[in-house]
Amino acid sequence: MTAPLPATLALPAIGWREWITLPSLGIDHVKAKIDTGARSSALHAFEVERIEAQGKTRVRFKVHPEQDRTDIVITAEADLFDEREVRDSGGHAELRPIIQVDVTLNGQSWPIELTLTDRSSMGFRMLLGREAVRGRFLVDAGQSFLQSAAQHSTLEQQRT
Repeated sequence: MTAPLPATLALPAIGWREWITLPSLGIDHVKAKIDTGARSSALHAFEVERIEAQGKTRVRFKVHPEQDRTDIVITAEADLFDEREVRDSGGHAELRPIIQVDVTLNGQSWPIELTLTDRSSMGFRMLLGREAVRGRFLVDAGQSFLQSAAQHSTLEQQRT
């Protein structure tokens, strides 16, 4: 008699990089590195400023959603959820603003906490950390764009 498969094996697989959207920020595509070594998710943001609006603290910031493209700029605004000290891959601590947004991948949306930081020197404009994918996906580190192949193909065609 064969034992039933663990529930985790029923989860869909994602690759080590995927195209995602952040609809509430007006970002219709950003290539994210799936980083299970990072607890939190991070988005490249610059000119981050706190603003007060209707009794709430918000953050307004700018994003270059595509790597190597500084001509594309999106200005976004969101409620400030929290601020936390986050250590980068080099062990340096930084106090980062945190917002809550919905992320969409292949038609599936869910809320995540997203830190805002300067990732201009990094290979990806966004990291999707383990808290964002836990219980939703298995990560196949040898594959790319498993859940966003159609979006990836469309974006590549638009560039050529």
